[in-house]
Amino acid sequence: MRATLIVNPCSHRVTDERLRAVEETLGRFADITTMRTERRGHATELARVAVGDAIFAYGGDGLFNEVLNGVEGTIPVGFIPGGHTNVLPRALGFPGDPVAAAMRISLGRTRRISLGRVNGRRFAFASGIGVGAEAVRDVDAFGRTPDGRRRGDLTFTRFVARRLLTRRGPELEIAGFGRAAMAFVSNNAVFTCAGRMPIRLSPHASFELGLDLAAPVRVNGGVVARLVPRLVLGLGLPGAGGVLSGHDLDRIEVHADAPRTLQADGEDLGDVCDAVFEAERDAVSVFVP
Repeated sequence: MRATLIVNPCSHRVTDERLRAVEETLGRFADITTMRTERRGHATELARVAVGDAIFAYGGDGLFNEVLNGVEGTIPVGFIPGGHTNVLPRALGFPGDPVAAAMRISLGRTRRISLGRVNGRRFAFASGIGVGAEAVRDVDAFGRTPDGRRRGDLTFTRFVARRLLTRRGPELEIAGFGRAAMAFVSNNAVFTCAGRMPIRLSPHASFELGLDLAAPVRVNGGVVARLVPRLVLGLGLPGAGGVLSGHDLDRIEVHADAPRTLQADGEDLGDVCDAVFEAERDAVSVFVP
């Protein structure tokens, strides 16, 4: 078996020593060719030209997103946690240690999962327009750590909390649902993580189904105080008063009154007035523990 290993050397937990250990572990069942990313978007280019019977990605969720946007055909993809949050491999059930994850991948078990698309860009677990996307931009603007690595999930959570404390009324029109202050679109129950705690905005979302929508109509201190306990308890946003929601959807169309920030898997996609989220069912094969 031949496989390509795509690595982001700037990811939070990627070191030369760990990379060698991952290569050695994967090398026990495949002939590995390692390719390192050099710039944003490079992993998508590398995935398109990758050769072999499988692609492995070692880095964070941004790397995984880029690889999924470059994968074509039926080639299976394995995700090895090397970032700070690692939502995708955690959602698939992998351990946080990269070598342990590589060992599980080497068992060769795969499953088919669905993906989402927003304005043509694939995403694995989460997308949205409004507060969550703005917090992604806040993290990027805050700057990287002294060793050049991106800030982690606790920094993201802090910026989300700060944004949520700003009063907001409906500024999005969601076709078939109504007006809302922001929109969170999930392709899996886990939208993000705060430290070790998974944040499930739409607990019934699944990799085997379409997309789930959760969209608070307005945001203020009282709304936040009412919704946060639901997230801590794992109940999510659907079912709460003042939240528009949908389950197992094929398409979600959103129009903003003014340009709003859009994100996919924690990647800033710029400001848009229109966002179309689509389910890409049975889209890709992935390795599972």
